[in-house]
Amino acid sequence: MKTLWLGFIAMCSAAAALSPAQAGTMFLGGYPSQLMVIDEAKGAVTQEIDLKTGLPMSMRLSDDRKLLYVTTITTSGIEVVDVATRKVVSSFSLNTPTVRYRFNGGVPDRTGRYFYILGTRIEKTIDSYRVGKPQFMVVDLQTKQVVRTADLDADDQKFSYRGNLMLSPDGKTLYVFRDKIIVVNTADLKTVDHIDLGKPDFPGMQDISFGGGLERLQTPGQFVSLFETEDPYIHSKTFGIARLDLDTRQFSFTPIGPSPKALSGLEVSPDGKEGYTVAINGDLGNQRCEFWRFDLKNNKALDKSEFPCRRRFYFNISGDGRKLYIYGAGFDVAVYDAKTLKPEADWELTHDTTMSGMVVIR
Repeated sequence: MKTLWLGFIAMCSAAAALSPAQAGTMFLGGYPSQLMVIDEAKGAVTQEIDLKTGLPMSMRLSDDRKLLYVTTITTSGIEVVDVATRKVVSSFSLNTPTVRYRFNGGVPDRTGRYFYILGTRIEKTIDSYRVGKPQFMVVDLQTKQVVRTADLDADDQKFSYRGNLMLSPDGKTLYVFRDKIIVVNTADLKTVDHIDLGKPDFPGMQDISFGGGLERLQTPGQFVSLFETEDPYIHSKTFGIARLDLDTRQFSFTPIGPSPKALSGLEVSPDGKEGYTVAINGDLGNQRCEFWRFDLKNNKALDKSEFPCRRRFYFNISGDGRKLYIYGAGFDVAVYDAKTLKPEADWELTHDTTMSGMVVIR
C-alpha cells in the first residue's frame, strides 16, 4: 500500500508539473512584421503570424477575448487576428498616396465595427507636407476608412497623440489616460470632463497600448491601476491605487506613498487579490529597478525586490499570475517568480521585440 501511495503521489506531482491547464498563450510583437505566439508552459515560440501592413506598434484584445487588434507603424495599418485560429481575418492600411496617419494604438467598440484612435493626419501637397492637429478618429473596420474626426481641446494637444484609450461598457464614453484622464463623449467626440489623476510615466511605455482588461479587476466596467496625484504647491507626486467606474465616471484613489522617478502600470493577478508594478529610481549608471507587490484588497504595499535594469524594457504578468515578465529591446523574456520576486528562467525569442507590448490570453 505504501508503494502504491507513493506511486500515486509521484504521478499526481508529475501531472501537476506537466498540466497546461493554467498556462496561457502570449502574443508578442517582433521585427520586422511578426507576432510571436509563445506557449507559457513550454516557454518557447510555437508560431509566428506575418503582418501584411508592417511593424506592430500596439495590440488590443477585444472584451470577449476572441479578437486581437494590432496597429502597425510602417503603413498606419490595422490588422485583426482571430485568437482561436491565430489567423489574420482583416488587414488594411489607412495611408493613401497623398495622406498619412500617425497613431500608436486604439480600442474597438463592442460591436467590432468601429475602432477609436488618437492620431494626426499628414497631407502631402505639391510642395510641402501639412501636419494636422491631434484628433480623435473613428475608423470603420468594414469600409476601412476614417469616418469621423474631432480636434482635441487646446489644453490637451501638448501631448500630441500619446495616451492609452479605453471605452465604457455601454460604448458612450471614451477615456484617454495621460497627464490627466480625458473623458470624451463618443457621439460627437467632444471632451466633456477631466479627472485630475495622471498615469505614471515609465520610459518607453508611454506609447504602448495593452490588451483591453489587463489592468481591470474581475468587476465588469471597473478599471483599476496605479495613478499619480500632484501637490499644487510644491508639485510633489504621490502614487496610489485608483478604481474608476467606466459607466458612472466615479473613482476612488488610495494614496500609498511618494512617487519614484518612474513607475509602470499595474498588473493584476487572476484572482484580483494582488497587483504588481515596476519602479525605477536614479539615472543612467546608478539606476535601481524593483518589483513592487500590493495587496489590492487592503490597498497596501507588501514587499519589493531589486532586479537588473535594462536600458529599455517592459513588464507583464503570466496567465496564471505565477510569473512576472521583463522583456523588450532584445531577443529574450526574463521570467521571475511572482511570490518570491526572484529570477526563474530566460526564454529565447525568434525576433527582436517591438514596442507593441504583450498580450497574454489567460
